[in-house]
Amino acid sequence: MPRVTVHRKAHFNAAHRLHNPNWSDERNLEVFGKCNNQYYHGHNYELIVSLTGEIDPETGYVYDLGKLKSLIKTEIEDTFDHKNINIEVEEFKTLPVSTEYMAVVIYDKLRKRIEEKFKLKITLYETPRNFVTYEGE
Repeated sequence: MPRVTVHRKAHFNAAHRLHNPNWSDERNLEVFGKCNNQYYHGHNYELIVSLTGEIDPETGYVYDLGKLKSLIKTEIEDTFDHKNINIEVEEFKTLPVSTEYMAVVIYDKLRKRIEEKFKLKITLYETPRNFVTYEGE
């Protein structure tokens, strides 16, 4: 059976601050620049969730995109949208709030809900020109 990749796009807005509490204010400013603003800053994140698998001969689907839409809403959008990630998202109480770690957290949240037979890939745009991808370890 052919393997095909399906994609679902989503969007959320969130604020964060890049900051290492073990560093001096000067070092944080040197490394993170204006992204270290003590009052935080925001992004309009674009998320692409990609699933690769075999086409189901009965439905013609690799994965029900309506089901994927619901998973993204409950697991990701409800967690991140219009939130201060440093303060309101539990996983980031102990992790730096970088786009790289956000992609890993998103992957982990969805991987728990999507069957292992599907290859999962996360693409997260922080800006139209800055984005990361993560496919698990």
